[in-house]
Amino acid sequence: MAFDGIVTRAITKELAENLTGGRVNKIYQPYKTDLIFNIRANGKSHQLFLSASANFSRVHLTKESYENPKQPPMFCMLLRKHLEGSILEKVEQVNNDRVIHFTFQSKNEIGDKTERILIAEIMGKHSNIILIDSAKNNILDSIKHVSPAQNRHRTLMPGQPYVAPPEQDKISPFEADEEVLLRKLDFNSGRIDRQLVNIFSGLSPLITKEIIHRSGFAAKTRLPHAFLKVMNEFKNHHYQPEMVLSKQKEAYSVLSLTHLEGERKTFNTISDLLDRFYFQKASRDRIKQQANDLEKFLQNERNKNEKKISKLEKTLQEADKADKYQLYGELLTANMYAVKRGDKKAEVMNYYDENQLITISLDPQKSPSENAQHYFKKYNKAKNSLSVVSEQIEKAKEEIDYFDRLIQQMEAATSSDVEEIREELEEEGYMKRKKRPQKKKNDKPLLERYISSEGIEILVGKNNKQNEYLTNKLARKDETWLHTKDIPGSHVVIRNVEFTEQTLIEAANLAAYFSKAKFSSSVPVDYTKIRYVKKPSGAKPGFVTYDNQQTVFVTPTEDLVRQLRSK
Repeated sequence: MAFDGIVTRAITKELAENLTGGRVNKIYQPYKTDLIFNIRANGKSHQLFLSASANFSRVHLTKESYENPKQPPMFCMLLRKHLEGSILEKVEQVNNDRVIHFTFQSKNEIGDKTERILIAEIMGKHSNIILIDSAKNNILDSIKHVSPAQNRHRTLMPGQPYVAPPEQDKISPFEADEEVLLRKLDFNSGRIDRQLVNIFSGLSPLITKEIIHRSGFAAKTRLPHAFLKVMNEFKNHHYQPEMVLSKQKEAYSVLSLTHLEGERKTFNTISDLLDRFYFQKASRDRIKQQANDLEKFLQNERNKNEKKISKLEKTLQEADKADKYQLYGELLTANMYAVKRGDKKAEVMNYYDENQLITISLDPQKSPSENAQHYFKKYNKAKNSLSVVSEQIEKAKEEIDYFDRLIQQMEAATSSDVEEIREELEEEGYMKRKKRPQKKKNDKPLLERYISSEGIEILVGKNNKQNEYLTNKLARKDETWLHTKDIPGSHVVIRNVEFTEQTLIEAANLAAYFSKAKFSSSVPVDYTKIRYVKKPSGAKPGFVTYDNQQTVFVTPTEDLVRQLRSK
């Protein structure tokens, strides 16, 4: 990932073109470090997204929807007080760095003009969003507070003067020429890409590696030309928003990344690129933080059952020796006269095997009769345990299957999905019940809704509660049900009796995408009528059996899922 100074330059230009002169209608803070500004500009409504997340800090326009808390946080309330109704006058980047200033103008209670600057510092774990009074250069508040104890050089607290991040004493890449490059670079020390990052502001290793690749690795002769050509493109705001996907890594830039191999996706705007690249990753990261304890619990429960099966299989191996224990008991009984207390073993003829000699271990502390009874007891125990242990192994396998399904559901879960999974585990007795606001009787699980290319509704259940509601209560008998074949995944229902093969393929894509085989190719997806889908008595939540199915093979793609959702 590379939200570097060049990406910041590109997005600043895009935001300035789309938002300058716009009015702030509403401000939301859906998550602790994220903000959304609803701005009306140029006859359109735009959603400006700002994040100071440690892992996914960024600024761009977004088309995604976010869950907002019922009670807005204090920082959001402060921003509403100062910025709602104001006009966005300017959007500016600072020194080709990852810092953007949004300048807003409004009128105070007595009608005087006031100016506020919202500063987005996109700097990894040090990212922040700060509101300042430009007349006094005082901080009104920030999304993250940094006390003097944390940083004595730069305090970010209400009432403190705003101090910009320290300058790195780097050269602007737009002011460099061939002479500067040849003078500053040491072509004999290697790692030219690193040298470029250390010398010029705003450049990331991703861009410098691309420049070196374009130079053909002929450093002194062609590197300056490749460098200046790329910088000239950026200087004139000629960008190529692109994302490269491979099994090893995912990367994006506003420059075509010819040095990387993988699937390439191009975008019309930088915001579309950033929205596409970050949305799922940031959402997954938030869920991981929110549900870290739950994920650990599910994995631990699964591992417990794996260990249980391992122990039970050892018991089963012992139980397989039942016939041998019976034989030892019978042979000792038949040869009681030849055995005495204190013997550690007995050699007797096995009349079941042509009188071959057989050696039987004995407990010297026991009498011959007690040794025989000992083997009969082991025989009875092993015999009785065969059916019990086999049954316990099957139950443990069912538990593993159940937890596998829950672990898969966590991968695509939203905050509300996580809560439903917690509730289910409480109801099933795996977790202690927590006090929650009582739900209304008519409250139903919220299902994911998609529209096929021919306009047919497709519903997806993303956890067991949703799956059970969709399959057992909502769907009609003649509607078509889909699920990945022998792979944990979501229940999917096409809500129409008549549909084309295209709709079937799209629904199968959804079933494969919301399954454990999300990143696989040629995923088998079964489909049948709802009338053939049954939940066995006493089965775990979300578990069903089905017949009269047919199978289709698909390779799921996130682009298709987004396309079906957006309709």
